[in-house]
Amino acid sequence: MWVREYQVSLTRPHQGSQGQFPLTQNVTVVEGGTANLTCRVDQNDNTSLQWSNPAQQTLYFDDKKALRDNRIELVRASWHELSISVSDVSLSDEGQYTCSLFTMPVKTSKAFLTVLGVPEKPQITGFTSPVMEGERMQLTCKTSGSKPAADIRWFKNDKEVKDVKYIKEEDANRKTFTVSSTLDFLADRSDDGAVVSCRVDHESLNSTPQIAMQVLEIHYTPLVKIISSNSWPEEGQSIILTCESKGKPVPEPVLWTKDGGELPDPERMVVNGRVLSISFLNKTDNGTYRCEAKNPIGRNSTEYVLIVHDVFNTLLPTTVIPSLTTATVTTNVALTASTTTSATATSIRDPNALAGQTGPDHALIGGIVAVVVFVTLCSIILLGRYLARHKGTYLTNEAKGAEDAPDADTAIINAEGSQVNAEEKKEYFI
Repeated sequence: MWVREYQVSLTRPHQGSQGQFPLTQNVTVVEGGTANLTCRVDQNDNTSLQWSNPAQQTLYFDDKKALRDNRIELVRASWHELSISVSDVSLSDEGQYTCSLFTMPVKTSKAFLTVLGVPEKPQITGFTSPVMEGERMQLTCKTSGSKPAADIRWFKNDKEVKDVKYIKEEDANRKTFTVSSTLDFLADRSDDGAVVSCRVDHESLNSTPQIAMQVLEIHYTPLVKIISSNSWPEEGQSIILTCESKGKPVPEPVLWTKDGGELPDPERMVVNGRVLSISFLNKTDNGTYRCEAKNPIGRNSTEYVLIVHDVFNTLLPTTVIPSLTTATVTTNVALTASTTTSATATSIRDPNALAGQTGPDHALIGGIVAVVVFVTLCSIILLGRYLARHKGTYLTNEAKGAEDAPDADTAIINAEGSQVNAEEKKEYFI
């Protein structure tokens, strides 16, 4: 191929190359990669081109290899261009390469070969599992062999952590660097299960950073909370108290107590795992219920104050009493209905309730009894006054015969006569 180009170049008009300089470009390559060095001239009158290394050793003179190095090969050779490649580049290959155009005088052009040192895969040290909550953690991420020095960044659950220490040290070959970074923080229960990652960025990695990860394991005492199923518990109802406990290691089964002691009524107060169920609530269930959870790290507890409320009662409507007989009948019916209803409700709501705990029903019955007594007394008084008034009028009419007597003897005689008539009238009245 290069012969054909040589023949073509011979057909061109001869132009002098005295004023021309060879053209080169700087090259950057990753350690272990391949570097291509190219030297060009626009016009050339059969003048030779040559590549030499930083030690001024000739690599190629036109198409002739001068240095015995199997890594160096010819890519293209013509009157206008000389291109060579260097494979498996090492850090020692870095330096300034020279392309020479053999005119009088010789003209040269420089190309600097930069070799990037690839950082080693990072490692995280300083983590011991498990870590107790409140302990100080110091995690160190380290990578060596980078050139130039690599950049290290810390992340916790994909969120970058800024407050870190960064140290850069030069390696023994005085060409690469060892970089380390330390993340310092206090262990918290919120960090349990968090993924801490150390990311190494470097231009040799082609936008694909190297990452080391560490999953945190934090042990902490249980966190306890009680959730109630009924925000307004009433007599006869039921309630479910759920004890939520979260800790690491996982807490043991929870312990339920009431007012500092055992649950007083196991038949109605049933514990199933973390759940306390109380059926047929009554006033004796009032008190402070405590849920306690523990694990090897420690224990914790929380309390719930239970207040059982009275059942809401609707008062009976006021009854208008038209007469004594009607009042007595109506009152008896209301009393019977009220007592029956109250007894039935008490039986249905809470068969275990103690006697004397139906205060509102007794108050209602007492009020009705008081009304009955009051109405009865009023009726008796009215009836007595009525009878007394009619009896006086009757006797007064019987004595009217003595009013017109001229003397006392006549009046007595008239009165005695009146008494006889009175007996007859009295028999008639009966």
